[in-house]
Amino acid sequence: MLGIVLYQPEIPPNTGNIIRLCANSGARLHLVRPLGFSLDDAQLRRAGLDYHEYAELKVYDSLEEVRAAMPAARWLAFSTRGRTRYDAVRYRPDDLLLYGPETRGLPAELLDALPPEQRLYLPQRPGVRSLNLSNAVAVTVYEAWRQLGYEGSAPRD
Repeated sequence: MLGIVLYQPEIPPNTGNIIRLCANSGARLHLVRPLGFSLDDAQLRRAGLDYHEYAELKVYDSLEEVRAAMPAARWLAFSTRGRTRYDAVRYRPDDLLLYGPETRGLPAELLDALPPEQRLYLPQRPGVRSLNLSNAVAVTVYEAWRQLGYEGSAPRD
């Protein structure tokens, strides 16, 4: 299943919401230090509710460590400076979806290291900065999962 990579996340409730998203979608969560919070943070736990046990989460010291752990993965970086609309991509199960810190986004050198077709954006109206991180992750994960046939999902009883 897809991997979500949060590069230096800062706001605990966003990461908590993404943990819950991962539990529900089967995506794996990869956090890259430094984190702007402790994994024991009450706000993180409250936002993730009791979903932590259902989500696969791993913490890394660097992006290089993530790359070494998953060398065959395709990296798709999300940014307001992206060049390709998020729904124009054909997602693959081994994709890693990369998101930057809430207050500053991904550094230019990380984006520039990827081909333009792997630098994605979500459309938005002019004059606004960006979506909330957990909302952006949810939109993109569900589009990727839709394209992958909602693999692993089950109808509700």
